[in-house]
Amino acid sequence: MMVMRPPGSAEALERRRRRAVALLDEGYTQAEVARSLKASESSVHRWRRMARRKDGLAAKPPSGRKRRLTAVQHRRLERMLGKGARAHGWANDLWTAPRVTELICREFGVEYHVDHVYRLLVQQLGWSSQKPERRARERDEVAIERWRRQQFPRIKKRSA
Repeated sequence: MMVMRPPGSAEALERRRRRAVALLDEGYTQAEVARSLKASESSVHRWRRMARRKDGLAAKPPSGRKRRLTAVQHRRLERMLGKGARAHGWANDLWTAPRVTELICREFGVEYHVDHVYRLLVQQLGWSSQKPERRARERDEVAIERWRRQQFPRIKKRSA
């Protein structure tokens, strides 16, 4: 069984653990503390044991590799993407993972695998895959409607 980390920063979770221990010290039961903090009783028990050690409840730095793009660079990347691909030298405004990979390398000097950039776009920036609409640039909607009325005068146009 995989247990998910509760939401919140490391500091917020540390405050939660410290609050649990304080409530226990005030005489509340583990069940009462667990209910009030929306935690399991076993977690409250573990926090009490951890509190006996020096800095046992302290926030721990995040595990794993350090991010290669800072939060500031992420926001800048989002603004750059918002301007569209044409603003950065491509022939159309279609962003693809390979294009974003190239943009990140060019602007920030950071090389990512294209699959990672896709995950970055979807999971961290909240973007989704979109298929561009396939229509000719030269399409003349007025002429098409005129032709449709001439050819099929009894058929009403469907609303989108």
